[in-house]
Amino acid sequence: MALTLADLLAPMDPQRFFAEFHDKQPLHIRGGAAKFAGVLSWSGIDRLLNQTHNWSAQSLKLQMDGQPVPPEAYCVRATNRDNAPVMQPDSRRLREWVGRGASVVMNDVDSLTPGLASVSEALEEAGLGRAQANVYISFQAHKAFPTHFDTHDVWAVQVEGEKTWNIWSGRAEYPIPHPAFRGLGQAHHERARGTIREKVLLKAGDLLYLPRGWYHDALAEGPSSVHVAYGVHAPIGVDLANMLAERAIQDPMFRAPLPRQDGTAAAGFALTTRAAQLGQRMAELARDPAVLQVLARHVAEARYHRGGVDLLGFRGLAPAAEAPSGGVSEGPGFRVLAPGAKPVRRGAEWVLKTPTATLPLTPPEAEAAGWLLARREVDAAALQAAHPSVDAPALLNRLTDAGALAAA
Repeated sequence: MALTLADLLAPMDPQRFFAEFHDKQPLHIRGGAAKFAGVLSWSGIDRLLNQTHNWSAQSLKLQMDGQPVPPEAYCVRATNRDNAPVMQPDSRRLREWVGRGASVVMNDVDSLTPGLASVSEALEEAGLGRAQANVYISFQAHKAFPTHFDTHDVWAVQVEGEKTWNIWSGRAEYPIPHPAFRGLGQAHHERARGTIREKVLLKAGDLLYLPRGWYHDALAEGPSSVHVAYGVHAPIGVDLANMLAERAIQDPMFRAPLPRQDGTAAAGFALTTRAAQLGQRMAELARDPAVLQVLARHVAEARYHRGGVDLLGFRGLAPAAEAPSGGVSEGPGFRVLAPGAKPVRRGAEWVLKTPTATLPLTPPEAEAAGWLLARREVDAAALQAAHPSVDAPALLNRLTDAGALAAA
């Protein structure tokens, strides 16, 4: 599943985005339920969560009404795959907290599936910076986090349900992950957030862009909501300062002692003069072609490296193209875009109406379509097992073409 920045922003042109919104103001783009269907689904969430040994109290967190749930309340002491002690989420306790309305936060998931990685890679290919992803699973009337800002640009992709976002007028000026910004306290945020700028209802398939430092909070609408928040960390001026500090270590001028201070005017003048000399030398280093070359490479390569493993290709092997004889390949899963829709009978015929087509069905197909449209997701194997008289792949393809399903 390959995506581009143009795919994420559609129908808006990327040129307009950079001219009017990037690092300037929030942006809400409405999409259809199919737009981000391949990024993540409920079954995909369960598959990830059931990889028990991959999670800890750091990578999987719970939030309840604006407060973090202590790890000991939903985790058990265990040993991880490196044989080190770890607080590991317990499925029973996790379900109990979810039943009470706690939000689930799955951190650093952008490399766990091709769908999750596709958005990160689209943002990085556009040169926006390193893109890391967290999944937020929220439930009605329970706010996970109070009003806050993030120290990176936020690209929120809504994949399930709905969530209302309060976008405030206040913006912190380019905050970074540093104690100076982390320790401001909630009282400060409540004052600095300003007034409500807009309320945005994010539906499945929608995208919300928030520049770094923009104050916001959100609340799930309906029974549940899932969005993937992609935090994009762009290279900043401090990165150059760090490079110059490394270069300064190589320069004897910066290693020499500063003028001794004895309280006299002459000593003070000597220190001021040395500081000016060091500043001038630092400016010279900032113009050094070797430094500029490293800086350009740092900006151009501001991305995380994911994947790249191809053992089948390395061994000269190829994946099987067909299912075993007599069976149905699972193939891709499909997300239902029109839950609750049902085929209707017209005389001797059955039809299914979708937003874009009226699809004729045979009686067995109508029965199978009614079965799968009552679900959130389905694949060919499950459909074939439930309705063996139907050509499952063909029916799934027809329903997809008609807009009733989308590949998940």
